Amino acid sequence: MIILISDSAYADLKAIKEYYIEEAVPHIGEQFISSIIEHIETLSENPDIGRKVPEFNTKKIRELIHNPFRIIYLREEKSIHVVRVWRSERLLKLQNTPAKKEI
Repeated sequence: MIILISDSAYADLKAIKEYYIEEAVPHIGEQFISSIIEHIETLSENPDIGRKVPEFNTKKIRELIHNPFRIIYLREEKSIHVVRVWRSERLLKLQNTPAKKEI
């Protein structure tokens, strides 16, 4: 199964790295990025390993918890689209997406 990283998820990863650079611990940011990417790669063999995102409750929008981050992805038949990598305390709101609707 192919894994695609959206521009928004890429920007999230970049922001994580920049945050830890600003905090003067760039090695922590690099470790987080590496471990997040490794976690994402497990989706190619196990695309349903993530739980349904509670804010949407749909089978297609799923998340991996990678403390303290949420890796949000769209589960398609032949691909995975990683859309966000956010701090776990943030609630997810996608534009033009109805909340709590089963797809």
